[in-house]
Amino acid sequence: MVDPTPPPTPLPRGIGRAATAALALEGITTLDDVREVDLDGLLRLHGVGPKAIQVLREALASTPG
Repeated sequence: MVDPTPPPTPLPRGIGRAATAALALEGITTLDDVREVDLDGLLRLHGVGPKAIQVLREALASTPG
């Protein structure tokens, strides 16, 4: 039997290691997790800057969900 649920979409590499680590500490490890939070609020996390937010916005816009 095949599971029809698609695998989670990982965070884009373009956000950088510091941003990836900061998001992981908050339990945000996939784009699906990012959809559940306020992107502008993520700027308060050390390591997450405007570039990372822009990359996340672009990734969200280009993936279904």
